[in-house]
Amino acid sequence: MKIITQLENLQNYKIYLQVEEATHEFFKKKGYLKTNVPVLSPTLIPESYLEIFETEFNYLNKKEKLYLTPSPELFLKRLLVARLGNCYYLGSAFRNSEPISSWHLPEFTILEFYKLGINYLEMADEVLELLRYMQRNIRSQILNLKSKSKKLNLDKWEKYSVADAFKKFAGISKSELFNEKLFLKKAKNKGYKIKNATYEDLFSQILTVEIEPKLGVNGRPALLYDYPKQMASLAKLGKDGKTAERCEFYINGLEIGGFCTELNNFQEQEKRFSSESLKRKKNKMINHSIDKGFIQALKYGLPDCTGAGIGFERLVMIFAGVDAIDKLKLINID
Repeated sequence: MKIITQLENLQNYKIYLQVEEATHEFFKKKGYLKTNVPVLSPTLIPESYLEIFETEFNYLNKKEKLYLTPSPELFLKRLLVARLGNCYYLGSAFRNSEPISSWHLPEFTILEFYKLGINYLEMADEVLELLRYMQRNIRSQILNLKSKSKKLNLDKWEKYSVADAFKKFAGISKSELFNEKLFLKKAKNKGYKIKNATYEDLFSQILTVEIEPKLGVNGRPALLYDYPKQMASLAKLGKDGKTAERCEFYINGLEIGGFCTELNNFQEQEKRFSSESLKRKKNKMINHSIDKGFIQALKYGLPDCTGAGIGFERLVMIFAGVDAIDKLKLINID
């Protein structure tokens, strides 16, 4: 890799700064508190679907493993438990073992925020309001906010439940989607390799190949909601017991961010941590220390809330009308 200076991106970078400024203004007006949290941590939340960066603190004879955080979640939820209230973070996050591409870098900027007393679908309204506020406050003359087919309209979401999207775009029925045996059989018939593949693996493959490219390309951002419980991550399960109260949203076929009603049952969270940790070991991922303090914090009581995470550079790409994150930056690592 090498360091590249790209002053030809100055106009795009100025749009980035305008979106950043609008973000801080929006959250201040809405009563959120801006937070600064560490990007190095001695423990992490175990997540089997992403890899992390490991480093080491050295001083004299003392050595301690530290990890670059893939999101600020483990810190922000502690603050919520301490009754800080609505809060947000805009800063660096890190994810390893993913290809460097036009829409992903190992170091990226994440916007993560939490609001008390609302659920995942109510947060969808808050996110759309944020996008509209950003759009109104960009002053650049080259603003080119478009979908693949027409000018992007932020008046409302184009909504699909996950079950509806799999039926419409992949030909997989609701009964097949929520039955692992039937789903594996359907994936095999569609030509996917199912040997040693899990439900989660094949769900992600089909979503990426057959569904995501068709989302957010008809003039509005697309909202995908009600994921199967196997994809719950840190979200509460719905009343049906089959789905998680989780959303992702897309513009131009690209996932920009997501949000979920946050799980605040420490016993269920502990079970998920154990399961995710076993998957990490099975997949021979970096064996980081598990954030057991996170579970202890949940025992004190995480207030009912919804959290959202947005890939900030991906969003600015849309506002700047560029097709790659590196076109937003004055310095790139390539």
